[in-house]
Amino acid sequence: MVLSDKDIKKALKSGKIVIAPKPDLNTQLGSCSIDLRLGNSFRVFEHSRYAYIDPFSKDISEEVTREIEIKDKEPFIIQPGDFVLATTIEYIEVPDSLTGRLEGRSSIGRLGVVIHSTAANIECGFKGHITLELANMGKMPVALYPQMRICSISFEQLSSPAEVPYYKKRGAKYVGQKGPDESKIHQEK
Repeated sequence: MVLSDKDIKKALKSGKIVIAPKPDLNTQLGSCSIDLRLGNSFRVFEHSRYAYIDPFSKDISEEVTREIEIKDKEPFIIQPGDFVLATTIEYIEVPDSLTGRLEGRSSIGRLGVVIHSTAANIECGFKGHITLELANMGKMPVALYPQMRICSISFEQLSSPAEVPYYKKRGAKYVGQKGPDESKIHQEK
């Protein structure tokens, strides 16, 4: 069951769902989702410095990307074919009894920009800023601005609270993330 706007408001008010800073419900709340805004941090790939990415090499996974900060009101230009990591302004806490579904906004998609390539599920028990996997699939560069509404999250009720929510998983690599962390797949080797 997907939560309606009424149920999202109740969950926010009771603290069942935590979103900080507090969202502006007049502009961010949809009928069954809530919009999240683009943060100031982006992780770009140093593709001219490395011939390939070895997912199991810790040294390469940390060096193959670099984080950059964009000031408010300044654009981040995503070039055609580019793939970058970004983050939401909002910190999210999803309870053990709900799961979140991340989707791009259609207005952004109509410019050729997709918001996630695989990470659409926000697991129950997730706590942190959501990392976005931005890609420009179009033929023209697109300016993205910090604080713009970039994606939305909807919430679904689980049949029962999870026995092992994300924050309790032994291999949970992104608990409490604050910025667009690089891939930590090397920890699985």
